[in-house]
Amino acid sequence: QVQVVESGGGLVQAGGSLRLSCTASGLTFDDYTMGWFRQAPGKEREGVSCISWSGRSTYYADSVKGRFTISKDNAKNTLYLQMNSLKPEDTAMYYCAAVYGVGLCGLDRYDYNFWGQGTQVTVSS
Repeated sequence: QVQVVESGGGLVQAGGSLRLSCTASGLTFDDYTMGWFRQAPGKEREGVSCISWSGRSTYYADSVKGRFTISKDNAKNTLYLQMNSLKPEDTAMYYCAAVYGVGLCGLDRYDYNFWGQGTQVTVSS
């Protein structure tokens, strides 16, 4: 049974940093493309960043480019999202998602099969 669990969310002031983690079990982590998504109250879930199964391809939403960095540690079955220069508009529930063996990654949520329960990020002004 596949389980995806996010952690690392919290309350931070604008300009601060957080690092989100996502561990996945029940799958061969090396074979999975991983993504981070977020959903603010009253808004649709949107893609933030993704990384291909090989780690060679990454993609970022324009809103986070230059501030967020995605990475994965296959030895630890863990995905990370380093978030710097946080803004109040980054406030949302952040979700980790996985899809098997995609060559390049993308931010269409409907492409992803497995999802975590989310971790809340709140950025105060």
